Amino acid sequence: MTDNQNPAPFTELVNLAARSLGAGVVAANDELFAERENLIVAKPAEFRPHTFGHKGQIMDGWETRRRRGASVDETHPTDEDHDWAIVRLGAAGVIRGVIVDTAHFTGNYPESASIEAVSVPGSPSPEELAAAEWTEIVPRTALKGDTAHEFEVSAPQRFTHVRLNIFPDGGVARLRVHGEVVVDPRALAGLTFDLAAQEFGGVATGASDRYFSSPHNLNSLGRAAVMGEGWETRRRRNKDNDWVELDLVDEGEVLGVEIDTTHFVGNCPGWASVSGKDAATGEWVELLPRTRLQPDTRHQVRVEPRTAVTAARLDVFPDGGVARLRLTGRLTEAGRAAHALRWFNLVPAAEAEQALAHAGLTTGEAQALTAARPLTTTEAVRAAESALQPADTPDGAENSRRRAAIWRLLGV
Repeated sequence: MTDNQNPAPFTELVNLAARSLGAGVVAANDELFAERENLIVAKPAEFRPHTFGHKGQIMDGWETRRRRGASVDETHPTDEDHDWAIVRLGAAGVIRGVIVDTAHFTGNYPESASIEAVSVPGSPSPEELAAAEWTEIVPRTALKGDTAHEFEVSAPQRFTHVRLNIFPDGGVARLRVHGEVVVDPRALAGLTFDLAAQEFGGVATGASDRYFSSPHNLNSLGRAAVMGEGWETRRRRNKDNDWVELDLVDEGEVLGVEIDTTHFVGNCPGWASVSGKDAATGEWVELLPRTRLQPDTRHQVRVEPRTAVTAARLDVFPDGGVARLRLTGRLTEAGRAAHALRWFNLVPAAEAEQALAHAGLTTGEAQALTAARPLTTTEAVRAAESALQPADTPDGAENSRRRAAIWRLLGV
């Protein structure tokens, strides 16, 4: 836990619980004083003193009623009594850190909190989530009032939902869940899409300047509603230029570039170029040459896929702001396989077995291949596949069936 003066490195990762990514608070056992949906509001919590409603001071957060004991002889709640709220992550992924922010809750913050996570595919109901097997990712820890508590998480698994438990009751202003997006490969197979998009796993890894706003806004979902939802640098006073680098979802071919300067009028860059990191050599290659930009405009350009790339770099000349960068393209076969194997290694065993069976393996084959995880290379998958029983038929039909099923899911 920190006092938030020096944010932990995980705060540079995507907030998987952002409503802009599609997150939602799907259930809570109580929200009498303040609504559960406030937990994932994007802006920092506010406090307006002496603003009372029918249930008391209006708080910008999630706040439950005061718990009581079971009887006149037991007036206090037990040590295990607690309230909870379940958040559906906007993008499933590996959680690297969590922030539990009790901003403005002073005499009404919880004594302690814990966080659990689970992976349930599809759109499960609150009842289905309650019945699932949850994993504790942050053990029960004491909280302070009016504090952003940062918790690093070490749980090498892909999760779809988190559950915040507060003991015994009280209020939490905001919940942030930072991590790495890991998309189900079946959702992207055969499609062209934005290879840099946050919702699919693209992430800004570096920037020359972030004085006015974050480079993480560049690949956010949707269009920027105001200038502050883009990336903007300070005014440059030397002859250099500003830049942002982003890791793509995985190795892919870029077919189109969009540089959106919406809302940037007097502070639009004069020119911009886009480069990609060659998947084979690691060298930067030109995708879009230096191009004139216009204020408040979506610039859309088709480009020839010269090479497979794993990262991108936007250079703006000399400085200014860009609302969004989109890199439309498709994963290469190697990129699809790498992405699918990462997903396969991170989902729970039951989920991996179900996906393999749906692709065409028998139950026994699916269980055996899942038990062989982690499988990080094509060669490892082939070795595990060749060990599956029963032995192949004389015409090779069993091998063909198994390999077709594995290809459908993992692309190897």
